[in-house]
Amino acid sequence: MKKVRLGRTNLQVSRVGIGGIPLQRPSEKDAIEVIRHAVDNGINIIDTSIGYSNSEERIGKALVGRRDDVILITRTSRADKKRAAEDIEQSLKNLQTDFIDIYELHNFSTPERYQAAISEGGIMEAVYEAQDKGKIGHIGFTSHCINTMKMAVKSEIFDVILFPFNFVNNEAEEELLPLTKKLDIGFTAMKPFAGGRLSDANLVMKYLLQFDNVVPVPGIEKKEEIDEILEIVNGSLNFTVEEEQRIADIRKELSDPFCQWCGYCTPDCPQDIYMPMVINAESMWKLWPHESNVKQYKDILVAAKSCSDCGECEEKCPYNLPVRDLMEKGIKFIESKLEI
Repeated sequence: MKKVRLGRTNLQVSRVGIGGIPLQRPSEKDAIEVIRHAVDNGINIIDTSIGYSNSEERIGKALVGRRDDVILITRTSRADKKRAAEDIEQSLKNLQTDFIDIYELHNFSTPERYQAAISEGGIMEAVYEAQDKGKIGHIGFTSHCINTMKMAVKSEIFDVILFPFNFVNNEAEEELLPLTKKLDIGFTAMKPFAGGRLSDANLVMKYLLQFDNVVPVPGIEKKEEIDEILEIVNGSLNFTVEEEQRIADIRKELSDPFCQWCGYCTPDCPQDIYMPMVINAESMWKLWPHESNVKQYKDILVAAKSCSDCGECEEKCPYNLPVRDLMEKGIKFIESKLEI
């Protein structure tokens, strides 16, 4: 597997990593085999989160005796120092390690959450303390909102970022990518398959691998997916005329704006509804294990049905989405899956 330097971390990482969300779905035995198969084939960057149910634990079990072969990325979305510190300790335990290579602030998409994170009593205090104790190597930042991400990158606090990037959702290409390259900040790409909207791995991976400072971390749950990606990475990355046309056709087909989980619609909602969870219920159903998340879907449904139809969310949406209509579709999808 080819390797690249991950920005100023100076870590040499495989050209492609693996994301840990889908590792929740197979049996524990199969998940462990998938992780080991990836490592056996030269993939050395594994991206996960304490919020992905048993993903960390499975990775920890798979890497017993092989910890030095990989670079681990995990994270928390806790904004306050105390709870973030607890999550750091739990992640170390789950991963069966005393050191996390890259620890990230996860999904801090609004300016308000970002400021809370870096202010007194925020998560950054816990991260710095853990780093001083040798429990964390480098600090990263993830967001679904490009404006907040640019704010974080320009602060130069963070060594690595994780941001949505694919050939449909490619807003990072214009300014964010050049900025991270200029500041020597590592760029890992989340949602390379656009949350399930894209299916052609050849087009997806070849597009992202055109950028020498981007490391895609697609969610993986099968050995066959790893083998397919390895073949693409080790082959020609030049697009044929037919492939370029196919990308153009898909972009046209998926040209309508879609929810990007930026979270701008959510703050100060009178009913405290997290709209992106409702709107993206169908993609969540594809990505996350169903059985273990039935209660979560029920809770999402109860919250969504409390909507007062005030419309404030639509006024705040930077993509001018019909948030209430999209929520209604999400409600109907959840009801169909829960047979309500």
